[in-house]
Amino acid sequence: MAMGVGGKKGGPAADINVTPMIDVLLVLLIIFMVVQTGLQRGVAMQVPPPKDKDQVAQKQNPDDQIVLEVNPGPAYAINRQPVAPDALESTLRTVFASRPRKIIFVKGAENMTYGDIVHAVDASRAAGIDIVGLVPRPDVGPATAAAAPAPAAP
Repeated sequence: MAMGVGGKKGGPAADINVTPMIDVLLVLLIIFMVVQTGLQRGVAMQVPPPKDKDQVAQKQNPDDQIVLEVNPGPAYAINRQPVAPDALESTLRTVFASRPRKIIFVKGAENMTYGDIVHAVDASRAAGIDIVGLVPRPDVGPATAAAAPAPAAP
């Protein structure tokens, strides 16, 4: 803070020197930007690209693909075969023990929470699966809207 003697009224005038304050704010901004990049966490997943609106429903899964379904409860199923939640990781280890390509697709039910899906992905990673993909919800487009039944009126 600088003080000047004199002025129009003849008394001391107090002026704030903003240059050091701006320097401190810029240093804090740089520190926060550097720290923020180190705090980013995430799970590496492969998500399929969005499909075209004219494209019809996806093809059926080939026999070599493994799909882990997460249903309410949470209840798990590997290729529609029910699996106990406490035995999920060991069952995945057994299924993928003889497979050279360790790829799984996780499909969540409509009303599942984020935590339930992340638990399934974590169990898959802990079982030694290299690539975990998420199955997107089917879009309701012109081709799928005609096949879907109309919702009941309340």
